[in-house]
Amino acid sequence: MPAYHAPAALLPDGWARDVLIAADADGRITAVTPGAAPGEARRLPGTVIPGLPNLHSHSFQRAMAGATERRGPDGQDSFWSWREVMYRFSERLGPEEAEAIAAQLQVELLEGGFTSLAEFHYLHHAPDGMPYAVPAEMALRNLAAARATGIGLTLLPVLYRHGGIFGRPPAPGQRRFLNDLDPYLRIVGDCRAAIEGDPQMAVGTAPHSLRAVTPAMLAAVAGEPGPLHIHIAEQQREVAECLAATGARPVQWLLDHAPVDGRWCLIHATHMHPAETARLAAAGAIAGLCPTTEASLGDGFFPLPEFLAAGGRFGVGTDSHVGTGAREELRLLESGQRLRLEARAVAASATLPHPGRFLLEAALAGGAAACGRAIGAIAPGRRCDLVELETSHPLLAGHEGDGLLDAWVFSGQANPIRTVITGGIPRVEAGRHLAAAGIAARFTETMRRLLA
Repeated sequence: MPAYHAPAALLPDGWARDVLIAADADGRITAVTPGAAPGEARRLPGTVIPGLPNLHSHSFQRAMAGATERRGPDGQDSFWSWREVMYRFSERLGPEEAEAIAAQLQVELLEGGFTSLAEFHYLHHAPDGMPYAVPAEMALRNLAAARATGIGLTLLPVLYRHGGIFGRPPAPGQRRFLNDLDPYLRIVGDCRAAIEGDPQMAVGTAPHSLRAVTPAMLAAVAGEPGPLHIHIAEQQREVAECLAATGARPVQWLLDHAPVDGRWCLIHATHMHPAETARLAAAGAIAGLCPTTEASLGDGFFPLPEFLAAGGRFGVGTDSHVGTGAREELRLLESGQRLRLEARAVAASATLPHPGRFLLEAALAGGAAACGRAIGAIAPGRRCDLVELETSHPLLAGHEGDGLLDAWVFSGQANPIRTVITGGIPRVEAGRHLAAAGIAARFTETMRRLLA
C-alpha cells in the first residue's frame, strides 16, 4: 500500500511534523500520523501540502493561449471579440486534437500543483453541429487524457441551447455546443457510465449560463445529482441584458428562481451588487474565481473581501489557461484586490494573518466542494493527493510554515514544486511529469497542424 513521510505537512488542524501518510490500493488516505518515523514509507524531504483542485476549465482553449492577443482593426477588443475568435478556433478541433490538448494541459496543471480538474465541457459535436456516432465522444476524450496523466477529473457536460437570455437563437459559431435537454442528459449518462468504479473521477452538470438555457432547462438540470456549475455575471453587458429581459441582475435572478445551495458553483460572479454578494454567501454556493483568465478577458474584480465578510466560500480555476499554475491564480486573486482597494493582505484574517495560507485553505475547501470529490485535505477518507514543495529551492530557502506558503505564492517565477502525487501514485518527479515528453510531442504536432 502507498505510504509517504514528510518532515512537515499541512493538515486540517494546522502544521504538523514528521507526518506519516498511509493510503489504500484505491488511493484513499487511511491514516495520517504526526510524530512518526518513516519506516518503509517513501520520504518526501520537503514540505507537503494538499493538492489543489482546479474548479473551472475549458481544456481546448489551452491551444488558444497567447494566440488571441493582437489588437483588432477597430481597437475595440473585449471579451466579446475574443469570444468570436474562440468560436472560429473551435471549428478546427476534432477528437484527436482535443485529447492531445487536454493531456498537455493536465500535465502543466499537475506540474503547477493542481491535482484535480473540473472540466466545464461544451465542445460536444462535429464542426457542422452534427453529433458524433458516440454523442459523448469529445467529453470522453477529456477522460482518456486524465487517465493518461493521472489528474483527478470531474466531468461537467454543459447544456447550451440558446444564444441569448431565455431563448434567443444561437449564433453559427455556437453550433458545436448545442443540445436539447434529452440529448444532453444522454451525454451526462454516458459520462457517468464511463467513470463508474473509478475513484479518480466524478460527473456533474453545467447549464452554461442564463444566456444559454431556458428557466425550464435550468430547473431540469438542477434536479440532477452531483455538483452543478454555471457561468454568471462575468461581463457588464451580460448584466445589462439580464436586467432588460427580466428586471433582475443575473445572480439576483438565479437566487430568486433556482435552489442554489452548497453543491452549486457560480463561475466568475464578478459583477454583483452588495445584496447579491451577501445572498450568494448565505446560500453556501462556491464562487468559482479564475483570476488569470478574468484579467486576460478584462472581466473586472470579484468583490472578495465583501464576500468573505459574509461567510462566502470560493475556489480557483484556470478557465482559458493563460495561466496553469496554482500559485499564479492565488497570487493574482490577492494582487487584484490590492490594486482594487489600495491595500495589502486582503485575503487574510486575525486567525490566519498570512494570505498564502488563507488563500490556499479556502481554495482547497471550496474546490473540493465544487468538484464533488473527497479531496482537498490530508486526512483519512480523502484522496491521497499531495504536493511536495522543495524547501531547499532558492524561492523557499529559510522559510517554513505559513511564511513558506507566502514565499511560494508571492515570490519569484520559478516553480519549487518537486513531487506531485494523485490517488497515491507519483505523477511528477523532480518537477517534471513522468509522461511529459511523449504528451508534449503529440501536443506539438497537433499545434503545428492547427496553426499551419
